[in-house]
Amino acid sequence: MMTKDEGGHWNAKLDLPPGRYEYKFVVDGQWCCEPGCQASAECPQCVPNDFGTMNRVIDVT
Repeated sequence: MMTKDEGGHWNAKLDLPPGRYEYKFVVDGQWCCEPGCQASAECPQCVPNDFGTMNRVIDVT
């Protein structure tokens, strides 16, 4: 679960082992790889998934 800080930023803290992770956001009930992005070219940190949409990706070192 994410929490909103005093500055209006949303945060979540996770302890993840090193690896590559893909995730999505739910914004106003809609799934998206990056809030505000409409096309894959606008989201350089997103990758296609098996469902024909995009996932955000992060590499944890």
